[in-house]
Amino acid sequence: MKIIIIGCGKVGSALAEQLDREGHDIVAVDNKPAAIHHVTDTLDVMGVIGNGASYKVLLEAGIEETDILISVTNSDELNILCCLIAKKAGKCHTIARVRSPQYNDEIDFIREELGISMTINPELESALELSRLIRLPSAIKIETFAKGKVELLKCQIPENSILDNMQIKNISAKTHCKVLVCAVERKEEVHIPSGDFILRSQDKISVIIPQKNGPEFFYRIGLPTSHIKDIMILGGGVIASYIGRRFAGTDVKVKIIEQSRERCEELSVQLPDSLIIHANGADQNVLIEEGLETTDAFASLTNLDEENILLSLYAQKKCKGKIFTKITRLTFDDIIQEMNLGVILNPKLITADRIIQYVRAKQNSLGSNVETLYKLVGDKVEAMEFSVKNKAFYVGVALAQLNIKGNTLVGCINRKGRIIIPNGQDTIQLGDTVIIVTTSFALDDLSEIFE
Repeated sequence: MKIIIIGCGKVGSALAEQLDREGHDIVAVDNKPAAIHHVTDTLDVMGVIGNGASYKVLLEAGIEETDILISVTNSDELNILCCLIAKKAGKCHTIARVRSPQYNDEIDFIREELGISMTINPELESALELSRLIRLPSAIKIETFAKGKVELLKCQIPENSILDNMQIKNISAKTHCKVLVCAVERKEEVHIPSGDFILRSQDKISVIIPQKNGPEFFYRIGLPTSHIKDIMILGGGVIASYIGRRFAGTDVKVKIIEQSRERCEELSVQLPDSLIIHANGADQNVLIEEGLETTDAFASLTNLDEENILLSLYAQKKCKGKIFTKITRLTFDDIIQEMNLGVILNPKLITADRIIQYVRAKQNSLGSNVETLYKLVGDKVEAMEFSVKNKAFYVGVALAQLNIKGNTLVGCINRKGRIIIPNGQDTIQLGDTVIIVTTSFALDDLSEIFE
């Protein structure tokens, strides 16, 4: 597909890199020559210097032949305007990054009345991700497939767990939970494991499991499953306000520590169910006095990555609760992953991932059978959901008789709502949706996983 990306900041550059790797025809637009030169020098994409809301600039970028326009500049209003002009100038789908909470309650009106195909709010998506992890606090990451019936859970095997020194093929029998381990992170190594692979404590594993069985599986492998009852948030920014709204009226108590008195007053009006503390959260005495040592969860969400990192490292030493750390930079990922920062929330990466999922869904209507796509273990592994629409050679054949490529697993089969965690005797049938985990990127059809 031909895709125009307006705004070559961190999100725009990440999108250009991923979509270029998947073989799309990319045109990047930015009014800063240095930003365009950086993208065109490092990627096989075209660049246009100019205002993305200009009809003339869009014509130069080829809007009349474009399938999707993505606007991710720093201005919500400019992103919306770019999409409006693109709809008039061409017949493409449009995606706008819209971050302001003022537009959040009106987002359905903006999409429907202005004809924007998709809007993405990075801070809201970050808050929703944190909320999902509150439900199952031992998980590092939760993604959903099959319209929520199947979850892909990432967790770390604790010391003295039943999984320590166990072969993967024995997990279901030993835990009495139907589950498939689809990826294992051991220090810097990443494995798509076979049944003979032996797990170790401290391994990070990604498992595919029916949605209702997650808590039971965690209980059986020795991970806590108790519900989080309170969360301490450092930094009263937009993400904090979304979290406060999310848990309003629930049994989860939200405490927000914010240094700005003016912002505290705003939050007190917006979030009557949350406790707002006017204090310097970087002061260790303040954190202890406000209950850091006994809180069930701690989220460092200030606007400074360095401060978030230091405070999360401190919180890891002082409390046993779940830790969340906001990181906005896309660089030094390897170093950050080695730190004990709990769950890392990166709004920019979340934005890029959601947009990539949308592009894949649109590509589906043009010949690809990919329904859902998630990135695992950084960008090293993909989990994809395919729909089986045609009677191909693999339909009705036992998986054990099919020659599946290396570093590829058939993780789950959804057959009209019945979830199958497959073994070698299971088959893929017409009408199924199938979850594939692989290190082979940019697959368009299920048949590509076979030799």
